[in-house]
Amino acid sequence: MHSRILILIMAIPCAAALAQSESAVPCAKMADLKIEGVEITKTEWVPAGTTAPPMYPGAPRSGALPAHCRVDGVIDRRAGRDGEEFGIRFAVALPEKQAWKGDLMMQGGGGGNGVLAYPLGASYSGDKPALVRGFAVASTDSGHKAKTGPFDFSFMRDQQAYLDFAYRANAEVAAVAKKIVAQYYLRPAAYSYFVGCSTGGREAMILSQRYPAAFNGIVSGDPAMRTGLSNLAIGKWIPVAYNQAAPKDASGRPRIDKLLSDDDRRLFMDALMKRCDARDGVADGMISDPLGCDFDPAVLACKSGQINGCIAPEKIAAIQKAFAGPKNSYGTQVYPGFLYDAGIAETGSVPGLLALGANGLFGPYPTATEIDVDREALHASDPLVEPASTNLSTFSASGGKLLFFHGDSDPWFSPLDTLEYYRSLAATNGGADRVAGWSRMFLVPGMRHCGGGPALDQFDMLGAVVNWVEKGVAPESVTATGPAFPGRSRPLCAYPRHAQYVGSGDTEDAKNFRCQ
Repeated sequence: MHSRILILIMAIPCAAALAQSESAVPCAKMADLKIEGVEITKTEWVPAGTTAPPMYPGAPRSGALPAHCRVDGVIDRRAGRDGEEFGIRFAVALPEKQAWKGDLMMQGGGGGNGVLAYPLGASYSGDKPALVRGFAVASTDSGHKAKTGPFDFSFMRDQQAYLDFAYRANAEVAAVAKKIVAQYYLRPAAYSYFVGCSTGGREAMILSQRYPAAFNGIVSGDPAMRTGLSNLAIGKWIPVAYNQAAPKDASGRPRIDKLLSDDDRRLFMDALMKRCDARDGVADGMISDPLGCDFDPAVLACKSGQINGCIAPEKIAAIQKAFAGPKNSYGTQVYPGFLYDAGIAETGSVPGLLALGANGLFGPYPTATEIDVDREALHASDPLVEPASTNLSTFSASGGKLLFFHGDSDPWFSPLDTLEYYRSLAATNGGADRVAGWSRMFLVPGMRHCGGGPALDQFDMLGAVVNWVEKGVAPESVTATGPAFPGRSRPLCAYPRHAQYVGSGDTEDAKNFRCQ
């Protein structure tokens, strides 16, 4: 008996070593892969239970990951302007062969990129990252290294680095990742997907427009699609509108952070929610139909002699002007306005548009009380970066599926800009009904930029696009949950529908809501 136990104990590590070697040996051999213009810089077998490092200081670590092979490399390493080293860094995570579902997923970047995030696929994939779900996952820094933080755009002085960031890097990495997948598993990926938000949302749109054969399914969230014009709106137009009504300091400069008191904001939000919250059949702290919200801030303007329960008329006028969005001297809208939604008074690193402090994301707000929109808008567009094309005939004809989502309380990029682009697809692609056959748009009540706010901001857009591509099931709705409302679920409904309570059953359960 003792001999049998000893043999069994000795056999356990041998079996584990054999199991690892069956995957680790092919992983190590990936270092020998030869692709023109590509250097494989590292191959590493990552054992089950490992956690991925946080994307930035203070961010949560991932949960336990499955065993996988990680392959890192650089595409087109070169010396650029002033001798600075450039190259498109990438990483690909490859699950064990028996765990691989047969697909590739690529994750988008954020801000100015410049960081090689762990190829995990954790965003907008429900409660399990894509890697855990059996996808091979790829990531990239888009061709440069950030030096001073997530919004370091100094790389743009190098033309090629700028082009890589603007549109080229993701397509190049997608092609290399597919070759790595085919080499590792000895068969190509059946389907490939791209999911991104903010800069990643812009990248998603670029891929559908410039590289229509690169991915079968694409998810674009809160896309940074017209950054110059959105910066004009939130960095200049809105502060100037507020400055016109803000109190002045001793030197005569407007104090934008003193425009609204806490009581003003509370009064505003109470009136907004009273008007629009229960339109979906239940008062739940969420505005499910923001496009149907007919709240007029003018109802809060103080009448002559009124002091309490109202807001000064000049402050109301400033809010209305700010939320209406910038217009030029001819009255032409140069960037859409913003929605009145449940999260507009939220504070944080990127505050809601009703809670601006003295500083914005990139420094102090202007203290000017006038703005030349004609001149500002003239230099605010960049055709290399902006995903403006609506001709997606090749993408759609090849069976490609494209999902959009946008937080209704996004204080940085207006959801109405994304919605305007989605609507404009109809004119170029055979009408709204035909577009709905391959693309859907989802508005997310209360959600700020790519997450947060009084919202249900956890949802599986990856699963939705996979089911559409591989099973032909178009997503009429996607179930959302989130820590802001523990125990609650709601359907996110494909535009132009919104979630409406059926009139009976638990109001915290998505199944008791319909899309109408």
